[in-house]
Amino acid sequence: MDSLVRGATFAAALGLFFLLILLPLVSLNRYAVSEGIGVFRDRLKNPDAIAALRLTALVALATTAVNAVIGTTMAFLLTRYRFPGRKMLNALVDIPLAIPTVVTGFALLLMYGPLGPVGRFLGERNIQLMFSFPGLLLGHVFVTFPFMVRAVGAVLESVPRSGEEAARTLGAKEWQVFAFVTIPAVKEGIVAGAFLTFSRSLGEFGASIMVSGNLVGRTQTGPLYIFSRFNTGDVEGAAAIAILLAFASFLILLLLQFVQSPATRRAA
Repeated sequence: MDSLVRGATFAAALGLFFLLILLPLVSLNRYAVSEGIGVFRDRLKNPDAIAALRLTALVALATTAVNAVIGTTMAFLLTRYRFPGRKMLNALVDIPLAIPTVVTGFALLLMYGPLGPVGRFLGERNIQLMFSFPGLLLGHVFVTFPFMVRAVGAVLESVPRSGEEAARTLGAKEWQVFAFVTIPAVKEGIVAGAFLTFSRSLGEFGASIMVSGNLVGRTQTGPLYIFSRFNTGDVEGAAAIAILLAFASFLILLLLQFVQSPATRRAA
């Protein structure tokens, strides 16, 4: 009886995975190459597509670099210190995961856009944050922030503090302890967070469409390009970029399985 239940559970899980994950990806691939590999390559060589893909990679790299700094610092703060409001701050870190990304973009637009207090202040000094690369970066950092914090925080929780305490005993300053003891100890968490952040940034749409202006060749990322091509009826062109981004994300997550140790995967 137990084996029957296990078999049914396995079959149900596999069937749902096939229906919800694999079939849509197969359909995406079919549309991408429906007119032949040559046409698929031509769609990828479209100057607007190339510009969108280049911007997507650039924003993802910048987002990963920024979050590597602020996310690691926040993880250290939440795991190594006890202070009033810590639980509230810890919960707020996950807010970007709980709210729709389009709400995130709208909130950023209301604060940093032309009608927002910060946006007006910057506009008076001829500085435009929204509808530009900095605006895109701000939106992507907001959306992906929890990935770095949680990946690093999970490793920090499992790392003994004896090395940090020994360094302090030997006279090291706090910044030296952090830079030369803590950071090397949690490097796998930083790598995991970087991979997850980069992969998530590649596919970000909701916040991007609110803060970028979707300007072709300037602020149009890969997901925004897919949306615009689909709206104009170019399903194959949209599918070509979509399958490329999906494949890139898959490779990143697959590589993560090889660079992480089993202990780090369990902690995360």
